[in-house]
Amino acid sequence: MAHGELSVDHPPQGRTHKIVMSVWAVGPLLAFPFALYRAVKTRRIGRKVVATTVVGYLLTGQGVTFGFHRLATHESFRCHPWVKAVALVLGSAAAQGPVLTWVDNHRRHHVHADQPGDPHSPHADFGEGWRETAKGFLHAHIFWLFGETPPDTGRFTKRLREDNVVAFVDRSFGLWVGLGLLVPGLIGGWRGFVWGGLIRMLLVNHATFAVNSVCHMFGSRRFETKDESRNNAAIALLTGGEGNHNNHHANAKAAYHGLTWREYDLTGYVIRALAAVGLVWDVHQPTEDEIAARQRQLARQAATTNGKAKTGATAIVDGPDAMPGGDGRLPVPSRSDHTWSVRTTVDAD
Repeated sequence: MAHGELSVDHPPQGRTHKIVMSVWAVGPLLAFPFALYRAVKTRRIGRKVVATTVVGYLLTGQGVTFGFHRLATHESFRCHPWVKAVALVLGSAAAQGPVLTWVDNHRRHHVHADQPGDPHSPHADFGEGWRETAKGFLHAHIFWLFGETPPDTGRFTKRLREDNVVAFVDRSFGLWVGLGLLVPGLIGGWRGFVWGGLIRMLLVNHATFAVNSVCHMFGSRRFETKDESRNNAAIALLTGGEGNHNNHHANAKAAYHGLTWREYDLTGYVIRALAAVGLVWDVHQPTEDEIAARQRQLARQAATTNGKAKTGATAIVDGPDAMPGGDGRLPVPSRSDHTWSVRTTVDAD
């Protein structure tokens, strides 16, 4: 395949896609007030339905954070194939899109963080003033999903498409979404379908979307990264640690996003537990000295460039022709080792 020609697994987004996305976005939103009204009126939901909703939220949420994000996107650790399969199936049941599309979008976000080309930045392509700020927030939170597919979709997932487990889960995405709705219905009847299926999907997805919107606008910054990422404790609580977003952008490949005991990171606790019993290994995590060195490095870069990091270091990109120039490297403000680099894979045949 010539450079620049991509084998895209998913078709461009047209009218059908936007109709499906509209139903997906509006359906759970309509179900929520109706279900809440019924619950208040009847003063009962049922323990089984509550348990189904809570367990479903935790499991599919970990499917996204453990499976889609830290495993598939950043390769922060290795695990047995069945662990990978279970995690990716649960992530698919969250209905945030097939795993390859999700990974491609997220790697693209890291490469272009808060710059043109970032698919869900609340800052890039938006001006000053409260109206532009609101537009940027809503774009980052959900409306970016209705946009057109980038012409180079699939660029960041070439090697991942060769993984048999990932490819299978990606192809069968619709099955896992369906089961994610069917199983709660079988357990709890129509209330189980509404609460454990639709509303669980709504809650998990908007918690994830808040990382893109809230965590690029509100919160604290331990690291002076070149983007606008923030640590937000409330979003971290809702997303199993993903709200420690500034930590993540400074240490993209790190498996643990909570760097102190005060920073809640449920996904990090899960990874530690699985590593303790041998189901996860090769866990990437910087030491305390490396974290301190990274803080000093970014602070120096910010001080010498009016708050923006220089782009002199490189992150490894698979394939000798990954980027124009053919050197297989992409400028980012980081060291070139595996601990700090933004690990990306592109179509370079």
